[in-house]
Amino acid sequence: MLVQNFVKTYETGFRKNWELPALSDFSTKERLYYKDLAREIARVHILLKEAGITQGDKVALVGKNNIPWCVVYLATFTYGAVIIPILQDFHPDNIQYIINHSDAKLLFAEESLFKQFNTEAIPQVKAALSTDTLDFACLYDKDNSLSAVVSSLEERMQTLYPEGYRKEDIRYAYVHNSEVVLINYTSGTMGASKGVMLTANNLTGNIGYAHHLELLFPGQDIISFLPLAHAYGAAFEFLFALSEGCHVTLLGKKPSPQLLLQAFTEIKPTLIVCVPLIIEKIYKKAIQPKLEQSSIRLALKLPIIRNLVYKKMRDGLIEALGGNFYEVIIGGAALNQEVEAFFHKIKFPFTVGYGMTECGPLISYDHYFDFVPASCGHVLDNIMEVRIDSEDPYNIVGEIQVRGENVMKGYYKNEEATQAAFTHDGWLRTGDLGTIDEKKHIFIRGRSKAMLLGPSGQNIYPEEIETKLSNMPYVAECLVVQRDKKLIALVHPDYEQLDSDKVKHAKLSEIMKKNLTQLNNRLANYEKVAAIEIVSEEFEKTPKRSIKRYLYES
Repeated sequence: MLVQNFVKTYETGFRKNWELPALSDFSTKERLYYKDLAREIARVHILLKEAGITQGDKVALVGKNNIPWCVVYLATFTYGAVIIPILQDFHPDNIQYIINHSDAKLLFAEESLFKQFNTEAIPQVKAALSTDTLDFACLYDKDNSLSAVVSSLEERMQTLYPEGYRKEDIRYAYVHNSEVVLINYTSGTMGASKGVMLTANNLTGNIGYAHHLELLFPGQDIISFLPLAHAYGAAFEFLFALSEGCHVTLLGKKPSPQLLLQAFTEIKPTLIVCVPLIIEKIYKKAIQPKLEQSSIRLALKLPIIRNLVYKKMRDGLIEALGGNFYEVIIGGAALNQEVEAFFHKIKFPFTVGYGMTECGPLISYDHYFDFVPASCGHVLDNIMEVRIDSEDPYNIVGEIQVRGENVMKGYYKNEEATQAAFTHDGWLRTGDLGTIDEKKHIFIRGRSKAMLLGPSGQNIYPEEIETKLSNMPYVAECLVVQRDKKLIALVHPDYEQLDSDKVKHAKLSEIMKKNLTQLNNRLANYEKVAAIEIVSEEFEKTPKRSIKRYLYES
């Protein structure tokens, strides 16, 4: 158990950073300083008390990333209750299932989402409050007891704090680090969601390690564009950043490349945390076309000129991302190997970390200057341990298993899944396959459930085939599956690029045949793909933007 108390981190941090900017909305330019944030948290504490919420009760939260959403999240665990953040992209039926399964007594929701719910289907919920604004308007009040509280919040604040809310007034609940403070419902690539119970200790392990790494300092800027309902975005763009006294700007909208580049230019963040999809799109749209130009290909054959070309590309990319960041941290899914290799060539300051929701999420990480190519970092010193379920963990692929301070308590109300998630001697089964080196750097080959068997029993890792295919012309997304003992590549074409290049969609079949030939020339015989099938719609994805494989395997 770690000594640092999770909740007390924010009590002391908010006092210390009282006059610094805390949260901003990129679209509306609304801003809260830490003193404002602390006051808003106090207002929500009144709501929780009047709603009859006690320490350990569950509070559900669903909606887009905005300031009210963040206030509710922080207010819930500092009050001593358990927060249940739910991704707004889930189907309404799934959201209602999570609300019920989690035993949530109170719901905070975006009004447009709440209109899709059937209140009779969530009978244990006492009331629902809007996260559209900091007024927290009452959307549903089962016993007609909370509406009056909402409308009189300011009067109650003035009564409780007649001299105004001061830093001395911050008094958060004592929550032992062994207690569950967060239940994160997964939406994995392999099946149904489960409620991951994360303790205060788990979250302390993550934010404490990030502090140890000195990733951010008080007053520095970070842009939050990952879903905060997911462990990855919540841990590093939100919880860690606010524990350090940083200024978090919430993008609040789907992170299109155009919107992101605008935000990077304006905010000039000190640290960028993202998923591979974003960095791969930048590579494919802005860099790959230049690399295919005949003049650039010629220049790259000449060592002196090649270095100048790489420097120009690196400097251009850094400037496009704001020009002020320490490094780009990529996590949440595997980074395309060819993209990674190129970024290493141009000496771009990036690193790839590894984690999972069940570890809140961090397992391994290295600063960009220590990063070992093709790895996903070094297992966290003094926090986590790693082993490979293999006769030779350095050379023979096996399941990656971990244990340590960050590992979850278990799955909520699902003892069978909890038992299956751990080995008999207490190691968490990650479900990922890989190897380690003597210094405990982790090298991932793929998901154990995604691995396929070749005609003679060879192990086939579809993610490695997808890496090669995804960089080929007009491939936006792809997935390799096995049907009738043959490998089939499902491809969602890059229609936007086709239209930009004025290529008729009717030529897609011919283009994909050429892609298939080039792909198979780069694969072993047992890995060769029999056909490419075009999928007109984007693949359904998890919060980390990983494709939900199980939906396409039959």
